[in-house]
Order: sequence, then structure tokens, then C-alpha cells
Amino acid sequence: MKFAFVSLVGRPSSGKSTFINRICQRKVSIVSPVPQTTRNKIRGIYNADEGAGQLVFIDTPGFHSSKKKFNIYMKKLVHSSIEESDMVLYLIDISRDTGEEEREIMRIIGKTEKPVIVGLNKIDITHNYRQSIVSDLEQMLPDLSFYDISAATGGGLQKLLEALFETAPEGEAMYPEEFYTDQPPDFRIAEIIREAAIAETKQELPHCLFVDIQDMEMREEKNMLWVRGFICVERESQKGILIGKNGEKIRKILETSREELKDLFPYYIHLDFRVKVSPKWRNKDLIIKRLTE
Repeated sequence: MKFAFVSLVGRPSSGKSTFINRICQRKVSIVSPVPQTTRNKIRGIYNADEGAGQLVFIDTPGFHSSKKKFNIYMKKLVHSSIEESDMVLYLIDISRDTGEEEREIMRIIGKTEKPVIVGLNKIDITHNYRQSIVSDLEQMLPDLSFYDISAATGGGLQKLLEALFETAPEGEAMYPEEFYTDQPPDFRIAEIIREAAIAETKQELPHCLFVDIQDMEMREEKNMLWVRGFICVERESQKGILIGKNGEKIRKILETSREELKDLFPYYIHLDFRVKVSPKWRNKDLIIKRLTE
């Protein structure tokens, strides 16, 4: 039997979250067209047929070169994920040319002693940079195997998974077969609300908000989990955007979240949330650590 922790590394919007949701066949990591949506190390668990093995994928924040404090914390998560894993799956979005940020990741990958496999993602996009990316890979990481995949359609994923299992060490599964993630309920609920808020506010607030769950109460007689908390933004003007005219936007966000949560939990989730201003939270170590750990 094979078992491995696999660190999932790539630039923002390289398709890491889409990949992990596709292979786990459930919502594990939130997805958005907005870059750097993922802020944590998120585990998705894949079990091969007939008990052949288990791979635990660690979805990391998109690797983005920036000197902002919040981005520095997220880059540290990528490095620590590689150190803690048995293997690395490096996803490259071939719809974008290499660029300096991609080369920086290649340099980091080149320094690790862990086994690395490359997935050339978005192969379903006809106009792409596959040829020049392969040329860069062959120059900077000449010994690595790479596979054409589409996380969105599932194309090529079986061959990639077979290669990962071939490379994985022998070992017993860490999680029962029915597990597809090990995220606690409060984290999953907060992420679903954040996903809905990002989708509803589009380009206006994506990186300025976070979800702060204050408490949860299980009411077994009603088969309901009551969740209270705040959706936090940095400025008073952003608060108005999130609430919307007559509260329409915040109601839509919570309605969308409730519908999404129906598929994730066997009980009803009641959401009691308000919008709050937390000035300059992206520069506050305590908040950043709580959101990224």
C-alpha cells in the first residue's frame, strides 16, 4: 500500500483548488477567478481503488512575489508545506507564459530533495504557452516528469495520479476511506462564506475581507448548527459595499452560503452574521497568523 503527503504548489490561479476538488469529487477548497483566494494549507484526501493507497494533497496559497506582510506569511506557508510533505506536485498554468514569478518557483523546486512531478494544467485551452514552458522546464528542471492535464475537465488526471502513486513511498493510510478532508466545521463554514462574499463583490473586496466565527451551537432537537460571527473588512466604505442597498448583498451572500453548506453537512446550518470594520487587519500579526494557520 502507498501513502504520501503531497504538497500542491503553483502560482495564483494555476488551478490548485480546482484540481483538489476534482480528484476528491467534493468541495474541499474554495474556488474563485480572483488570484490568491487560498490562504491556508488545505488538505484533500484521495483514496485509490481497492485500497491501493492514499494521497493527502496539501493545497497551498498561490506563490506570489510581494513584500506585503500578508503575502510574506502566505509564501512561508508554501515553503513549510514543501518541507512537511513527502512529495511535491507542481502545477503550471500553461495559458500564461513563464515570467519571473514562475521561474522563482522553479528555482525553489530545484532546491528540494523531495520527489517532484509537474502538471501542465489547462491543456484544454487551445491558445497556450506549453512549448515555451516545457523549454523552460527542460532548462531549469531537466530531470522532472511532466503531464498534460485539465483540472477543470479531468483530462489527464488518471495518468498523473498513477505517476504520483508510483513515486509515493510504502505506507498505511492515515485517514479512513470515507474521509476526503480533515478540515474542522468552523473553518469550512468560514471559507464557504468567504467564497460567496468574493463572488458577490467581484473585484471590489476580494483580499480586504475575512470571516471571523465567534461561536457555534449545536441544537440537536432541530438538527441544526447555529453559527454566529462577522464578515470583516478594512474600511467603513467597504462595509457599505458588502452590506449593499437595504442589506440585499449580505443577505444574498448568506443565502448562497446556506445552499452550498447543504451539500457539505448532514444538518442545517443557521448563519447569524454581521459586517464589521477591522482597520488594517492585513498588517496585524495576530489576525494573519489566525487566518493562515
